Amino acid sequence: MSDAKPAAAKAAPAKSRKKLLIIILAAVVVLGGGGAGAWFALGGKVDATKAGAKKHEPEVRLPAQFVALDPPFVVNFGPGSSVRFLQVAVQLMTRDPHVVEFLGRNTPIIRNDLLLLFGNKQVEEVSSNEGKEALRAAALAAVRKIIAAEGEKPDALEAVYFTSFVMQ
Repeated sequence: MSDAKPAAAKAAPAKSRKKLLIIILAAVVVLGGGGAGAWFALGGKVDATKAGAKKHEPEVRLPAQFVALDPPFVVNFGPGSSVRFLQVAVQLMTRDPHVVEFLGRNTPIIRNDLLLLFGNKQVEEVSSNEGKEALRAAALAAVRKIIAAEGEKPDALEAVYFTSFVMQ
């Protein structure tokens, strides 16, 4: 019988280790489930300041500013066309005051490139609304190219508008 006592003594610590392991696993499952439940209940959002990231403030949008390219552009169409010339008044839109200054300082370059762009068009290309929109998109790309070439932010120029478009 003396041999039974050490076997019972060995079984008792093994049994208590099993209980301890089961309790620890149960606690991990309960805490993990609670954490997952809280995550889903809060929509998976974490406060950026607690997560160590900077809090992202919504960007303030400045009002639109327009730069008129005066006088209007006038280009001749090729011979044999029923329409002889095109006159286009153009305004550039940005929200960046720095770009407004840039456009003012670089008006001669901008006017040159737009004059060449408009002068290379045929009547058929600019007669429809789709043609005018394509020309407007090409003008925006041309001015953005100038802005980028000078080391500025081309996307700061948001739009080119034709405020007058006359063909005669």
